[in-house]
Amino acid sequence: MALRFRQLQAFHAVIETGTVTGAAALLGISQPGISNLLAQLERQTQLKLFERVRGRLRPTPEAGVLFQEIDTVVRGLDHVAQAVTDLQNQKAGQLQVVAPHALSIGFMPREIARFAQGRPNLSISYQAQYSTRIQEWVQAGLFEIGICEVPVLSDALTARPFRFECQCVLPTGSPLADHATLTPALLDGYPFVVMGPEHMTYRRTREAFDRAGAQWNTRVHTHLHQNTLSFVKQGFGAALVDPFTIAFDYEGGFVARPFAPQVTLDLAVITSRHRPLSAVGQEFLAGLLESLASHAA
Repeated sequence: MALRFRQLQAFHAVIETGTVTGAAALLGISQPGISNLLAQLERQTQLKLFERVRGRLRPTPEAGVLFQEIDTVVRGLDHVAQAVTDLQNQKAGQLQVVAPHALSIGFMPREIARFAQGRPNLSISYQAQYSTRIQEWVQAGLFEIGICEVPVLSDALTARPFRFECQCVLPTGSPLADHATLTPALLDGYPFVVMGPEHMTYRRTREAFDRAGAQWNTRVHTHLHQNTLSFVKQGFGAALVDPFTIAFDYEGGFVARPFAPQVTLDLAVITSRHRPLSAVGQEFLAGLLESLASHAA
């Protein structure tokens, strides 16, 4: 089956943007052109990839599986195209970094901004993503430098680990904020906003409450550290939140206290063992490691 890249690119763009209109704008071709490419792809694969619901395209389960398979390929060729453009424009290097969402609100933009000072021709490629995909992208060569949650699953990656202490955040006005340090005994039965059960902070907090013989009352489950903090601000309970999310929140509406026993978020800076870093990557990595070390537990 000879699938054309333009068909896959159109399909990928529709999933990413959510509409044919968005895909057309992203790829710089007409909406009928996008629709024609999707129709060709469905005919060649003999798969129904979209259903039209209230005038909008809804991906089928088959489309979800196909998207996962081609995502890395499409992004990789996009990187090749960007590299050719950079060479044509004689750009002075490209910084390629991917990191988890918790570091993407303030920390990583600040680090990249510091590095970009005095480098007006620097091309920057940055993505926020989940840790498993970050490891896949760095291993595939789509990004030079990644930051991910541990464990690092491939021997093809060099990992530089860091451990960051989470703090217990409470809604402003909570009487528990009178305590200098919060413990499971003090929070016995108090409602909590938590990451999913598979997350390291969830497991470690549950173990702390179990050892103390205290009730851990999990009220809200979510999947991003920023979400946990937002729910705390709305009065849903307490949460253990990483230092980056706390440091780069400027709205207030919460108080943060140390939690004992210590619960940490373990991250690693990863690079490929099989590809040498560019000069730009080496310079950025040195500063990034120093900055992360200043926040580490």
